[in-house]
Amino acid sequence: MSSNPGRADYIHHMADLLSGSNFGAIPVGDKIICLDIGVGANCIYPIIGVTEYGWRFIGSDIDPKSIESARNIVAANPALKDKIECRLQENRNDVFYGIIDKDAKIDLSICNPPFHASEEEAQKGTRRKVKNLSGKKVKTPKLNFAGIGNELICDGGEHKFIHDMVTESKGFSKNCYWFSTLVSKESNLKGISKSLEKIEAKQIKTIPMGTGNKSSRIVAWTFLSKEEQKEWRETRWKM
Repeated sequence: MSSNPGRADYIHHMADLLSGSNFGAIPVGDKIICLDIGVGANCIYPIIGVTEYGWRFIGSDIDPKSIESARNIVAANPALKDKIECRLQENRNDVFYGIIDKDAKIDLSICNPPFHASEEEAQKGTRRKVKNLSGKKVKTPKLNFAGIGNELICDGGEHKFIHDMVTESKGFSKNCYWFSTLVSKESNLKGISKSLEKIEAKQIKTIPMGTGNKSSRIVAWTFLSKEEQKEWRETRWKM
């Protein structure tokens, strides 16, 4: 997937995060389960994760069309069969509820959240970009990203989406080792850290990630104590 180094970087950073919790060895193979929140129509993160590390994936999305498309991609690729399961999130206000079973164990959860609060805001950002590049004012620019719907826009934008995810993650504190999300707006970091402290995450990591002139970062957190992390490692990652 060399055409999308930014996407691959996220998965590689998460592999490094797991290796940091596993004495420097990246846990590979289909015992490792990763949840991709907002898997999207192209199923890109699971494809990279399966190809590079042999992990298994659950991909969730609120858009039935995206789920159908992702399922078709999986069905058409023998290498992905039985490695990626796509689940429709029927309640658009939920993130983990309805997707993770009570007794499920997930090693990683990843998310590339919607970053605009409205279509208007998305248009504005693109207008600014076009003006910067061409010096021309443009009335309604052609948006330079596919899937202008749920993948890029949600009520309250990135800040609210991540805040809701953080709050909900507490209810699944023993189900998932590392929760994580991309954060495209640096101004959102402070609020996210505050929310994570409030819900008493045991460890919080901010991982810088940059491609070209676009810098981003990953925020990852876990609720597991050192003892629980050790037990998780020994029961799930021992090869």
